[in-house]
Amino acid sequence: MTESENMHSGFIAIVGRPNVGKSTLLNHLIGQKISITSRKAQTTRHRITGILTEGATQYVFVDTPGFQTQHSNALNRSMNRVVTSSLREVHVVLFVIEARHFDERDQQVLELLPKDRPAILVINKADLMKDKNELLPFIEKVAALRKFDAIVPVSARHEKHLDTLLAAVRPYLPEGEHMYGEDDITDRNERFLAAEILREKVFRFTGDELPYSVSVVIEQFKMDGKLRRINAAILVDKDVHKVMLIGSKGEKIKEIATQARLDMEKLFDGKVFLEVFVKVRSGWADSAHMLKTLGYD
Repeated sequence: MTESENMHSGFIAIVGRPNVGKSTLLNHLIGQKISITSRKAQTTRHRITGILTEGATQYVFVDTPGFQTQHSNALNRSMNRVVTSSLREVHVVLFVIEARHFDERDQQVLELLPKDRPAILVINKADLMKDKNELLPFIEKVAALRKFDAIVPVSARHEKHLDTLLAAVRPYLPEGEHMYGEDDITDRNERFLAAEILREKVFRFTGDELPYSVSVVIEQFKMDGKLRRINAAILVDKDVHKVMLIGSKGEKIKEIATQARLDMEKLFDGKVFLEVFVKVRSGWADSAHMLKTLGYD
């Protein structure tokens, strides 16, 4: 192996305030949907690892929850711990902001970035700027707040300039053997991914009708030949939320389950039998016991 072919592998944190497109960026970087997305802030609640192997280089991206500054229940404190712990364990940090938008929430996340790690400023949704001449003054304004090792405007959704971003990251990945297989795309198991897919559909099909205190637990996941049999429970805080989620004659929960099943079959590349129940668990988002049961740190 020549020097130019030496293997490199490292962890890259994707951080930013809620709703700047971190999960969309991760999904498009690795070419597969493993981190759920919606227009609702705080969709991502766990640390999600996405793996991209290109030749001798393996990028291990860590998608983190949007750092929460407004609410302080046990769930949000848990998510904030995921962000801060992830920053201590990576080789490179991608600080994601939205083009033309930088406020005190972005500033609070910026102040969390470790001084001893390379930091790359990723300006997402740059394609939405009608006047491109406004981009340079915006970049100069944010760049004055910290010395960034690179600044890359991108459109995660449309996969613009993602190659440029990967090229900016690569010099900071340490030399060493790859940590995962060449075809691996995540270190999360199918049970976890199934729960996340179902939770995404709850968010997408309920709009703003339900609060964020909704979670999903997979009660059974077993293989029956090539068929995956999955029983899942959607947890809500109140009886009225259960009624809203089920919908008239059960139509809403049926649509949620159908769309979740289709996404699972696409990701798992196999047939899925999915049963979904809705259960009331009052106060789960502020219960340390329930959060541990649901897999929150």
